[in-house]
Amino acid sequence: MLITIRTKKSLGEVRQRFEEAASDRKFGVLGCHDVGERLRAKGLAFERKLYVYEVCNPGAAKKVLDTNVKIGSALPCRVTIYTDGQEVVLETIRPTVALSMFNEPSLAGTAQEVESAIEAIMKDAAK
Repeated sequence: MLITIRTKKSLGEVRQRFEEAASDRKFGVLGCHDVGERLRAKGLAFERKLYVYEVCNPGAAKKVLDTNVKIGSALPCRVTIYTDGQEVVLETIRPTVALSMFNEPSLAGTAQEVESAIEAIMKDAAK
């Protein structure tokens, strides 16, 4: 259900490499949310560093939305990057799993292409 990649690289380096790798594969970073900062700003104790990136490949997004606009509720793809002890973890829900909720078998290939690209982006960021 999830793609999980762990690395000993620094959080800052992983985040920078993630953004570069996304761009290299024609994925736009639509947003980055510093979840830990938001929780702390609301007075909640949360010491872990945790960022949620929203990424999208415009061509793939158009294809799935043209097929079924309801899939927009599962877009964009989200990748979390967070600290876990001495490691940095990159994690995402597999696009093939997310798309399976919409019963659109004609999009299986597109979902697999997006999944492979996001996994490669995550692996590049962790190198």
